[in-house]
Amino acid sequence: MHLSDILFHHGENRKEYYNSVSPPIIQSSNFVFENLADFRKAFGEEMESVIYTRGNNPTVSILRKKIAKLEKAEDCLVFGSGASANAMAILSQVHHGAHVVCVNNAYSWTYNILTQYLPKFGVSHTFVDGTNLEEIEAAIQPNTTLLFLESPTSIVLELQDLKACAAIAKKHGIVTAIDNSYASPIFQRPIEHGIDIVIHSGTKYLNGHSDVIVGVVCSSKEIIKKMFYAEFMTLGAIISPNDAMLVIRGLRTLELRMKRCHESAMEVTSYLENHPKVEKVNYPFSPNSPQFDLAKKQMDGAGGLFSLHLKTDSFEKAELFFHQLERFSLAVSWGGHESLVLPFCAFYNVPGKENTNLPFNLVRFYIGLEDPKWLIEDLKQALEVI
Repeated sequence: MHLSDILFHHGENRKEYYNSVSPPIIQSSNFVFENLADFRKAFGEEMESVIYTRGNNPTVSILRKKIAKLEKAEDCLVFGSGASANAMAILSQVHHGAHVVCVNNAYSWTYNILTQYLPKFGVSHTFVDGTNLEEIEAAIQPNTTLLFLESPTSIVLELQDLKACAAIAKKHGIVTAIDNSYASPIFQRPIEHGIDIVIHSGTKYLNGHSDVIVGVVCSSKEIIKKMFYAEFMTLGAIISPNDAMLVIRGLRTLELRMKRCHESAMEVTSYLENHPKVEKVNYPFSPNSPQFDLAKKQMDGAGGLFSLHLKTDSFEKAELFFHQLERFSLAVSWGGHESLVLPFCAFYNVPGKENTNLPFNLVRFYIGLEDPKWLIEDLKQALEVI
């Protein structure tokens, strides 16, 4: 199916709602039945029926169909956050005594569920260097049920070889899952490379307007059905119909936004890589990236997120650089229209918390939809303080 058909038409039966261009928001929690026979049929096939919005909702169903098709998946579920989507995907593949292999530098809430929550229920884990296939395979134990990837990771932008990881997992009979938030299905479709479960913090690119918290899990009908009747229905981490409509709106411009972010980030990172005050730029589509060939092999682009190391050993100058910036907003998320900065010196000297193990001269940037030359002007004047 053509991308334009997915973004603008797929899943939308306009004859059902007065031929309106935009799908309606079915803001109903409950749905009635005319007779017992219809109710029994719906109750027996709850995943395909509309009974109660905690399970299915017509507006949310349109969103599910679109995102599943984008990821070349058979089906998907939509959750109330990316953190819940990651958690549900992991929970669906473990049991008491199971073991999970996960890449280093994964999303913080993925790290938390593996290190703080699941050990209480007898689930162990091993973190590995995702760039080292031998280390990944060596970490697999007889009780390993899941290999969890995040490619690229959202801080240091490391990639994993998806086809090779999928082959290792299939060899050992375990399931693969990946957080694909960084690239979006516009630039990376892991199922095409053999990955079983694809997860998104749809808060980022899929919605794209910084006004909805949403998570997505895409996979086979078998895996999604099992997840629906267990984790999804039991824990109830759902998205509202109103928010689902906002994400459908966001998908209309997904391709345009992704291409704009990518083109602008390429221009900005090219400038920064040649700046004497920048030690290193982490961006998968930079020709200077050690994983550039792998990025070109499994991705069609890299979007707007990158990080860099300032060439300074002065904590004060790292802070001064941030304070000098005028056109980047300080924030933890990304994927909207606005350009953002996250300096890791901000995670030092936080009352009641340990310092991060990441270097204070590491700074993450997200390039939004503004003119890249306008952003470069700001970076140029800020770097003068280093």
